[in-house]
Amino acid sequence: MTPSHIDAPRHSCSALLASGVVGATLLALIALGHDGRRIAQLAVLAAPPVLWLLWPLHSARLRRWRTALVWLWVMGFGLDAVVRAYLLDTYQAAPDSAMVLGAAANTNARESAEYLRMHWRSAVVWSAALVAAGGVAGLFARHGAVAPRARRPFWVRSLLLILLAACVAYVSKPWRRLHPVVFWTQWSQSLHDQRTAWAGQEKTRDAQRAQARQVAPVFSREGPSTVVLVITDSINRDNMGLYGYGRPTTPRLQAHKAQEGDRMAVLHNAWSVDASTLPALRNMFHFGQPENERPPHLLALARAAGYKVWWISNHDDLAIEQQHARHADVVDMVNRTPGRASASLDGEILDCVQEAFADTSTDRKLIVVHLMGAHPHYSLRFPENANPFDDSVDAVENGLVKDGRSAWVRHFRQEYDAALLYHDFVVSELLQQTRSTGKPDDYRAWMYLSDHGQEVGHGSDRAGHSPATASGYRIPAVVWRNREPLPTGAATQQPFRADWAGWSLMDLLGIRWSGQKAERNVLDDRYEWRAPEIPVAVESFSR
Repeated sequence: MTPSHIDAPRHSCSALLASGVVGATLLALIALGHDGRRIAQLAVLAAPPVLWLLWPLHSARLRRWRTALVWLWVMGFGLDAVVRAYLLDTYQAAPDSAMVLGAAANTNARESAEYLRMHWRSAVVWSAALVAAGGVAGLFARHGAVAPRARRPFWVRSLLLILLAACVAYVSKPWRRLHPVVFWTQWSQSLHDQRTAWAGQEKTRDAQRAQARQVAPVFSREGPSTVVLVITDSINRDNMGLYGYGRPTTPRLQAHKAQEGDRMAVLHNAWSVDASTLPALRNMFHFGQPENERPPHLLALARAAGYKVWWISNHDDLAIEQQHARHADVVDMVNRTPGRASASLDGEILDCVQEAFADTSTDRKLIVVHLMGAHPHYSLRFPENANPFDDSVDAVENGLVKDGRSAWVRHFRQEYDAALLYHDFVVSELLQQTRSTGKPDDYRAWMYLSDHGQEVGHGSDRAGHSPATASGYRIPAVVWRNREPLPTGAATQQPFRADWAGWSLMDLLGIRWSGQKAERNVLDDRYEWRAPEIPVAVESFSR
């Protein structure tokens, strides 16, 4: 037997050990900064160089290059993971969250140095973890496979197919953008965009505040006033028991309605004119008027009239924060993970709202609460093991089967309804907090609506945002106040537009101003419905 045949098993075992240790180190680093399926996605993206260690190479120079490149690869993923883990451990925030991007965009070299002096211990701990991982990776990456003189065995040739399969992950954009090089390149661009946008947004907000002062809105009510505006996301009224849905998704709101009578109005035919959040909020806070009319910002008007304004949000969205939230006196962004993967439950905001109620610095309060509602993914919008509709065979399920809805859409409907049941708890708590705050004679009002609807097997066999079906625009709208009866009976059947919600909110706030249009205020006897232009055919806005 030749020496090359004797050495081959030893080289194979050494390469397998090297690949295994480097792979395990890389996986441990990835798990530091990611969770759930993202760990698997990053592991697949990181796999090719680890598998390369198993590929036999003749040239010593190539093997040295392989060692260096594998080490750099591990350190790239490791640095990404350590930064993410540090931010998560210290601030419960993702690198691309509004808080982190905002802080990074709003800092300079001196402030960065001061931050490091304050937090150097944490930096040392996390850096030590990265250095240790780098040492292990560098030590074992040197022992990649060496090519024997004999023809490569079948398993070595097959390794090429495994490498190609791992590279397929790079074809998928959602997977590819998680790669540290891609992610941090985009992050750097977002930082630049943030700084550029701030310069314009600050000027815009200043101009809107000056415009509000020129309008000179007047507070027309005597005594303390507390108004709460609850804006939720992706709620279709067709899935709410409050609106006659077949599953008990809103028992608490229905109990409030039974207790409050004509002090609580459920607007049965409420519609959004937009199927996504940004345009919906833009219209809501600018009274549904186009840009060329230079409409004032509602929050700027409220502040000019003497209200102290809170913005308490479970969303993490830079555009919303800059365009609307920063008009408030107090901004509390509870959620620090942007996008669909955010698992922050809406109940997290309840303590913040209670703190706003307890504030004694003013007797005029406008508290804006922005909830995630049932924003996809639905399974992240309610606590674990809190889905009473899972696998239930009821009239709703049978109706979906009869309509030919697929199993996956029926599954999403179950998750969506569970999200609405949890949402009912949060919204009802907000209403209860409003009902019980302050002195009995103090004025209090509460308004709740969704930015847009959601398609979950209603008009088509799909689930999600839907600008192409009426379900994308069908929303709930509920108003409560402790003084003056609200519309009842036929009046609550009038269609309502979310882009006109600002006119009704100004009524609840007791603010009078020169731009008032009573015909757009659904709470006013002079209200006149006008159908909006939306990109879908609606048989009737009155149902």
